[in-house]
Amino acid sequence: MDEAQELELASGTVRFRFSGHSDRGAVRRLNEDSYLAALPVFVVADGMGGHAFGDRASQAAIGAFTAAFADTTRATAQEVLETIHRANDAVLGVTNEPGAVSGTTLSGIAFVEIGPTDSHHWMAFNVGDSRIYSWDGRHLAQLSVDHSAVQELVELGQITRRQADTHPDRNIVTRALGADAVVDPDIWLLPARGRQTFLLCSDGLTKELSDEEIARIIVFHGAEQVRETDRLPLTLAERLVSAAVAAGGSDNVTVVMVESDLVGSGSMSSEDTVDRDAMPGFLEETKPRG
Repeated sequence: MDEAQELELASGTVRFRFSGHSDRGAVRRLNEDSYLAALPVFVVADGMGGHAFGDRASQAAIGAFTAAFADTTRATAQEVLETIHRANDAVLGVTNEPGAVSGTTLSGIAFVEIGPTDSHHWMAFNVGDSRIYSWDGRHLAQLSVDHSAVQELVELGQITRRQADTHPDRNIVTRALGADAVVDPDIWLLPARGRQTFLLCSDGLTKELSDEEIARIIVFHGAEQVRETDRLPLTLAERLVSAAVAAGGSDNVTVVMVESDLVGSGSMSSEDTVDRDAMPGFLEETKPRG
């Protein structure tokens, strides 16, 4: 079932609902995905298939976040950034065998405090091709930009997004934890405002379901939730994972759903998206997908 939690801020109250689910799929013998769904950080890691110890790599990355935020529901952007680098170190330490490589993607969001004025933001971060989406009740929008060979070809205009889905290099990522001594994540800040919903997933979901199909499942789940007065046999994360497995399940599938509702004087207009003025100097100013 969905988990619920509240945070009292000087600017108001934030109510959170979140859930996560993972499945090895219909083909793979091992689940190399791992995830964390607990305030203040929500993360999905997809161990790199074909590499040594992919499952251990994703577990090591998630373990770094679990350890860093085990006893708190509060986080700063600096703490999250430091944990990303610790997660990279942890993945690098998974194997010391000569020639062995261990790696994982990492995509997540964290509810963070920025500065001394009780300003709260969602901090999104991404390494690899696991994705971050936002949902506004009508539209599903991909926020993260895939670090993949096919995404580079799309940006160069050499292939279309539809062609990328079946391109022979579609499984090649261009950034990953464990690939280099220093990790280079995409990072951006989204002001906490009103009701916000995020979907984090490994590529096992998007290999089987288009964005339109994912959106239809979200709408159906919401309608069913109203009819059943909030008591559903499956969480939305479980429903999405099950749909991807039923559609073929060619890869491990992991989904984390996060909804926040900020009530109080700190609520911001829905026109506010990325807050550049509040972005600390140590964060890379990476523009999310519009």
